[in-house]
Amino acid sequence: MPTARESLLEAAGAALSARPWPAVRMVDVAASAGVSRQTLYNEFAGKTGLGHALVRRDAAWYLDGVERALTSPGGRAERLVAVAEWTVRASQARPLVRALLTGCWNGNLPVPAGRGVRPGLPALGPGELVRSVRERASAAFAPGEDRARERGRAQEQGEWAQRCELAVRLAMSYLLAPAEAPGRPGPAELLRLFNAPNPKAEDR
Repeated sequence: MPTARESLLEAAGAALSARPWPAVRMVDVAASAGVSRQTLYNEFAGKTGLGHALVRRDAAWYLDGVERALTSPGGRAERLVAVAEWTVRASQARPLVRALLTGCWNGNLPVPAGRGVRPGLPALGPGELVRSVRERASAAFAPGEDRARERGRAQEQGEWAQRCELAVRLAMSYLLAPAEAPGRPGPAELLRLFNAPNPKAEDR
């Protein structure tokens, strides 16, 4: 059974998908979640806090998908393509993810903590997400237990983490300038062209 906080975030997300954030009313979010408005204020302190939590929730949702793509079956190149495809799909499914990845915010969305509120305070955005993706890629492509091979593969691990960052940045650029005509290559197709045609056997 979801907690009151989880229910409130689900209700707020549903409300945001139906109307601009300025038109979302706290009383309606509380009623939709089946809790009192006081419970909502106890959890988030106000609409700004609710908006910040909603942004963090969607960022976590996106990164969870990245982790699933990085640990999916297939070789490393295929997993990078999966990350790029997930990045595009996630941004199409949730406007907050798109704003986080592109840095393009408007008055219809809640903003991350630190953005437009306290100048100089770092805000969650494209740079932070890319760093988080790279950290996950570095862990996913880490050398195995074999110490003899570990030193030789450390550099390779870093190279694949860089490629994963490239995959996300390529997908982010596609979000800003999508293909205008059917049949034009998307980020997944471009990544397949970028990867070596004959991957090593260990990557298959």
